[in-house]
Amino acid sequence: MPRTYLVTGAASGIGAATTALLRERGHTVLAADLEDGDLRADLSTAEGRAALVAGARDLTGGRLDAVVSCAGVAHFDPLTIRVNHFGAVATLEGLRPLLAAGRDPRALVVGSIDSVHPTDPALMAAADAGDEPAAVAAARAAVDRGEGHLVYSSSKASVSRWVRRTAPGDAWAGAGIPLNAVAPGVVLTPLTRPLLGDPATRALVERAVPMPLHGHSRPEQLAPLIAWLTSPENTLVTGQVVFADGGADAVLRGDRTW
Repeated sequence: MPRTYLVTGAASGIGAATTALLRERGHTVLAADLEDGDLRADLSTAEGRAALVAGARDLTGGRLDAVVSCAGVAHFDPLTIRVNHFGAVATLEGLRPLLAAGRDPRALVVGSIDSVHPTDPALMAAADAGDEPAAVAAARAAVDRGEGHLVYSSSKASVSRWVRRTAPGDAWAGAGIPLNAVAPGVVLTPLTRPLLGDPATRALVERAVPMPLHGHSRPEQLAPLIAWLTSPENTLVTGQVVFADGGADAVLRGDRTW
C-alpha cells in the first residue's frame, strides 16, 4: 500500500537514492533539502527546523507514515553538529506528531561508521544535554586546537546515542513508532571522490574505515535497507544502529557487541 514519506537531504547522496527508490515503489515522498525539493529548509537553524515541520504539516494535512533524516554535512566547523545532531533531532521530534497520525509509522536517521571513532567529550556532553550553544562552543574549541575532525565523529556518535536512548520510550516505542539509525561506511559521493582519488588520502581513509566486503559503497546500496527499516514489515527493530559498512565496524571493534 502506498505510503507518505519525508526525506531530508534528498537532493544528493543517500537521500536522493532513497527518495528515488521509494518513488519507484509507488510511495509519495516529500523531498526536503537546503536549496531544492518540495520543502526547502536550513536545518542548522531553529527557524529552518520550524519551517520544515510547518511545511510538512501543510503539505500532508498533518499525517506522515515515515521520516528519513539523511541531511548531513562533514565540515571542520560547528555547522556540522548543528545539522547532524540538532537538526536531525529537531526533525524527528518535530515530525513525531505527524507520524503518530500516520499508518504504521517509522523513523530513521543516517549515522556513520565514524561514530565508533574518537569523539570530543565536551561536545558529546553538550549534545547529550540538548545544549546547542554549549555544543557549538565545544566544536569551535576543538577546531581551534586542531581537532576539527572530532566534530564530525561526535555529531554522528551523539545522534546515534540519542536514537538508542530515545527509541524505547513512551513517545516512540510506546506509541508504536520504531526509531533506528543506519551507519554507512565510506559512500561514493561527490564529496568523497576527490579524497579517494588522491593515493595518500585514500590510504588514510581506508585505514580509518576498512571495508572488506565489496569495498566502498554507493548510495543506492543503502536505500533498500532504509526502505525496509521504515516499512510496515519492520515490526520489531528499534533503537538500533545498523552498520551497513562492508564490515568496517567488525574490523575496528572486533567481537565486542557494544
